[in-house]
Amino acid sequence: MKKSRIYVLAGLLACLAVPGAAVAADKFPSEVVKLVVPYPPGGPTDALARRLAQGAGEKLGTTIVVENKAGANGNIGAEYVARAKPDGYTIMFGTSGPLAINSSMYKNLGYQPETSFTPIMKIGHLPNILVVNPKVPVKNVQELIAYAKANPDKVTYASSGTGASSHLAGVLFNTMAGTRILHVPYKGTGPALNDLLGGQVSMAFTDVLTALPHIREHKLNALGLAAGQRSKALPELPTIAQQGLDGYDVSVFFGIVGPAGMSDQVVSSLNEAFKSAMAEPDIQATLGSQGIVQADQKTPEELAQFIHSEVKKWHDVITNASIKLD
Repeated sequence: MKKSRIYVLAGLLACLAVPGAAVAADKFPSEVVKLVVPYPPGGPTDALARRLAQGAGEKLGTTIVVENKAGANGNIGAEYVARAKPDGYTIMFGTSGPLAINSSMYKNLGYQPETSFTPIMKIGHLPNILVVNPKVPVKNVQELIAYAKANPDKVTYASSGTGASSHLAGVLFNTMAGTRILHVPYKGTGPALNDLLGGQVSMAFTDVLTALPHIREHKLNALGLAAGQRSKALPELPTIAQQGLDGYDVSVFFGIVGPAGMSDQVVSSLNEAFKSAMAEPDIQATLGSQGIVQADQKTPEELAQFIHSEVKKWHDVITNASIKLD
């Protein structure tokens, strides 16, 4: 009889232990989290991701390691994350390319921005700015439009490469303004900027951080901000939208996503950790020094809605311009 009672008691304890073990195993996070950056190390996207990873890791009580998986304008890293297990331990620090633009530009994409990922949080955006060489005789956007229409196919704009936001900014500008400003692609921002400063090309759409030193030294003239709101770095400069092209916005946005199918609990934990990290004074300073405008709303739902609107916008622009990359 005593032995039977012992066996029954042992069985009950075993049954009670199983749920507890399951809860412990399911506790998030219980291991290192991998934050994939789909670009090479050393750039501004990589630097921002690493700083946020450090802060969010401290909030989560774990380590968030950054892993660079560069190539194909962000597609290699994005596909890697899309195929990962949706347990929250592999997530991505994405940008406009893989999260909106590339789905309309590449024929054989191994993921789709709206269905292959679970939105976690929108970080913010880096405003682009329209700058011209001082030799171009214009002082604002309307004067540029008039000058370009009077000189069709003679005004040129540099970009960091076909399909980059600096390229698509010009495509959208031509579409909305009815101009024929010619695209001149370069292999990177550096070569494009050098030729703009030298007068080999007329204008460019580049980020505020890159352009600001040259604007202050009067080597480039700023005509308008290619964003939805003015920049704190140049508060006196109106946006392109405010100068007649209503709705014009070609900012590069940043967002954190994971594979499709992540649980609400894990998404909430990650969202709160990154949101808390962004509130830290030193990270606020980092964002400001890089010219990044923080998102007003940092919910997963906000990022999902934003990705949807960006995918549609760039699909229309890219399709109408017949831009395709292999």
